[in-house]
Amino acid sequence: MKELSLNVLDIAKNSVKAKATLIGISLVEEGNKLTLTITDNGSGMKPEVVATVMNPFYTTRTTRKVGMGIPLLILAAEQTGGSVTIESRHEEDHPADHGTVVTAVFYTDHIDFTPIGDIVSSIETLIMGSPEIDFTFLHDRNGQTAELDTRQIREVLGDVPLDTFEVIQWIGQFLREQYGSADETV
Repeated sequence: MKELSLNVLDIAKNSVKAKATLIGISLVEEGNKLTLTITDNGSGMKPEVVATVMNPFYTTRTTRKVGMGIPLLILAAEQTGGSVTIESRHEEDHPADHGTVVTAVFYTDHIDFTPIGDIVSSIETLIMGSPEIDFTFLHDRNGQTAELDTRQIREVLGDVPLDTFEVIQWIGQFLREQYGSADETV
């Protein structure tokens, strides 16, 4: 993938399929190190499934025979000298505390670092596609943060759906302003 924001979109959609009700997306930049963490409270995976999702020839999809999301994320991280870890607790084994955490570490000063890309559009797309799910987003850029929590937005909006055009437009503008420009592609 040409942008990490597309990896985020792909992995978060897996969380949606796992019936998560809360998905957290965090990007933390410290010096030349970027840590991407995607957490969910979905159904989780058993240890043997965690081992197989790193294989591009494993997928739960019926529309194609390969699953490239996690393998491409691993490739992008390892190309920079980084790594990816997946921790998951399956709901059958952990009924009260299940879900998955995917953590990827990248070194941004490496020539093969994949740019973050338009993360704001990825967040907007996730909310539009799954307005019933809550999302938290944090991007800490060496102490400067952009953040969003749909639970707070729901408190203000009441019964107004998150996928309403005006709400999505406001979310994008709100995030872009935190990056320093309402017109800037992040």
